[in-house]
Amino acid sequence: MRIKFQVVAFDAADIAQESRFWAGVLGGEVQEDDDWHMVVVDGVPRVGVQLAPGHAPPEWPDGPTQQQVHLDLWVEDFAEAHEQVMALGARVLKPAIGNTTGDDFQVYADPAGHPFCLCWLVADQRK
Repeated sequence: MRIKFQVVAFDAADIAQESRFWAGVLGGEVQEDDDWHMVVVDGVPRVGVQLAPGHAPPEWPDGPTQQQVHLDLWVEDFAEAHEQVMALGARVLKPAIGNTTGDDFQVYADPAGHPFCLCWLVADQRK
């Protein structure tokens, strides 16, 4: 089997808001098709957003509607990435623990409530 594209798809009640968020994070554009949006980056499909009118956001980490998948996004500059995702509508679910060596991460929710992490190597942030 040859896989042409690998796409992660999110359910959302507001697919316009959700697809704009991921297009902003990934530096892509939104291609709309009724109840399905595709975020395309450099001509390659990356994230799909499917209309789910009854979507209930997961309540991370232990709520009655638990997460089923999340993205880890490894970034070069955490402070810059944090500002960008917050401006796009993310909210912090769990602050970074403040590791002084190795790696660290901070947990966020996108506009539809799907958890994702910004991850980085701590040594990279001291340059």
